[in-house]
Amino acid sequence: MKENIRVRYAPSPTGDPHIGNIRTAIFNWLFARNQKGTFIVRIEDTDQKRTVTGATDTILRALEWLEIEWDEGPGIGGPYAPYIQSERVDSYRNAAQILLDEGKAYYCTCSPERLQKIRLEQQTLRLPPKYDRHCRDLNTSKPVYPTEAVIRFKMPLEGTIVFTDTIRGDVKFDAGVLDDFVILKSDGYPTYHLASTVDDHTMAISHVMRAEEWLPSAPKHQLLYQALNYQMPKFVHLPIILGTDKSKLSKRHGATSIMDFQKMGYLPSAMLNFMALLGWSLDDKTDIISKTSLIENFSIDRIGASPAIFDRDKLNWLNGIYIRQLDPKSFANQALPFLSDESKGFESAYVQKVIPLVQERVKFLSEISEATSFFFQDTLDYADGNLTQKDLDLTISRDLLQQSMSTLEKTNPFLHETIEENLRNLAKRLELKPGQLFGLIRVALTASKATPPLFTTIETLGLDRCVQRLQQAINNLGTILPPPK
Repeated sequence: MKENIRVRYAPSPTGDPHIGNIRTAIFNWLFARNQKGTFIVRIEDTDQKRTVTGATDTILRALEWLEIEWDEGPGIGGPYAPYIQSERVDSYRNAAQILLDEGKAYYCTCSPERLQKIRLEQQTLRLPPKYDRHCRDLNTSKPVYPTEAVIRFKMPLEGTIVFTDTIRGDVKFDAGVLDDFVILKSDGYPTYHLASTVDDHTMAISHVMRAEEWLPSAPKHQLLYQALNYQMPKFVHLPIILGTDKSKLSKRHGATSIMDFQKMGYLPSAMLNFMALLGWSLDDKTDIISKTSLIENFSIDRIGASPAIFDRDKLNWLNGIYIRQLDPKSFANQALPFLSDESKGFESAYVQKVIPLVQERVKFLSEISEATSFFFQDTLDYADGNLTQKDLDLTISRDLLQQSMSTLEKTNPFLHETIEENLRNLAKRLELKPGQLFGLIRVALTASKATPPLFTTIETLGLDRCVQRLQQAINNLGTILPPPK
């Protein structure tokens, strides 16, 4: 009988979703789709002090941007609703009470001051920080809530706990160094340990695919499953993501919020492809993998245990490829929001002609504003442009611009093919290298040495704009030249 695959993405709404967090969502979603299973979104907001207003909406928007659809969860519902933990508190309190009644958990009334004192003493003695079990064997019979006490789970005092991870195999933990951890806080809300265990059982989760940082907590969760007589799902701890310097990924490596990448103009298809390769691979050589192919080929056995490297240069390269693969209409639609404010004053037909010219040149959409800015400026700033070329002095440059303007005015039809033919003939007649003349014209028309193809740029600008800009360049040269004799 085929296993009923049910996996979950369970973020905490404490801020924008970061790269590692979204990578977890992607792996769970790909696995569910590959196995014809169910992908669940569950919001774990039991840490009320750290919950950020609006963060849940941001998390869901990130998934929607990446076109990761969920089968159960916020906005959709499902057979195990609600999918927000703060609305499921009674179930966690009931589980805690069961553990209390069976002697597997206990109230702890130690004050924060006492706990801090213990920690300081352990630091002085260079001992691992852990609760000293002061309340473990006290005879307390307090109601669950309201009370100032927390509830702690009784961990074994000695022995070895063997936890099986799908990627790493058996991982051994010394029970003697593990803590009697809190499962229910004094505010009545559960900790992650209890809430995730209860919900994963209740929601029939088959595989828990989560970040490697949770591996040290695995023995706690395993013992919780056993204490509550739950069948434990398979656990898959995903490899940590590091920067290219092999340190933990942080803001010094660039943006870590997925929403920042959206704002910078990365394509969701490129981000999905790139992040799927952070710890998983199709083979040893394939980098560009479509969404369909990712779903068809994703498997847990190709997830590695070694750290994944977040290579921003590779992401930029990959995003550039995806941009160039877009059909012109799709590229234009996605590029429009990234154009400069100056473009809003121009006719739509002109804007639609400009956008395709930079599709081959940009690596992400936010580059479009700068790459196209000269198309939407009435007056160019030549401060960074050189209006002369090698072996051409200012007088000759001005004369060449004048002749170029006359040539363009006589060009009919005003299309890039005839524009190129006429300007090449001009260079030949003047016995100039084409590059000299074209470089001069390029800077005069754009105030830049790096632009889309020159003749297409001239056609797009149109004759009137070209004449106006060439005249501006001639005037600019004239301000530093004596009047011609």
